[in-house]
Order: sequence, then C-alpha cells, then structure tokens
Amino acid sequence: MADVVSPLPGVFYRRPGPGKDPFIEVGDRVEAGQTVGIVEIMKQFTEVQTDVAGVVESFTVDDAGTVNPGDVILVIAEG
Repeated sequence: MADVVSPLPGVFYRRPGPGKDPFIEVGDRVEAGQTVGIVEIMKQFTEVQTDVAGVVESFTVDDAGTVNPGDVILVIAEG
C-alpha cells in the first residue's frame, strides 16, 4: 500500500472543474506520475500526482475537503 499525500494546505478536489468527471475513482488503475486530484489555495491550483502505479483502494479526504501538508488523500495498492 502507498499513501498519496497533500503537498500543501488547501482544498482538495477530485475533479478538474465543476461538472467534469473525476480524475480517478476507487478501483481505477493509476500509473506513476498520474494526476489524481488538485489542491486549491487562494485561487492557485496544484496538481496532486501519484509516485506509484497500482489500484486506488480508497480516498481519505472528501471532494472539496480541507487538507494540510502531509495529509493522506488516497491509498493505492501497489502493483
């Protein structure tokens, strides 16, 4: 298992914009370097990427939930 953590404080979004499909869903396969969400702070948006390949096990933060640096956003089963 691998944790994907927030790089900075702000609001975590699972979608690139309102009305758009989520970047990923639980059960999706992801590749290293893939964008899995964005964190917004003061109208600045930063992509959150995974460092590992695997299957998304769970999200630990709700869409539009507040995060701090180092908070676990989602868990990936490596492989």
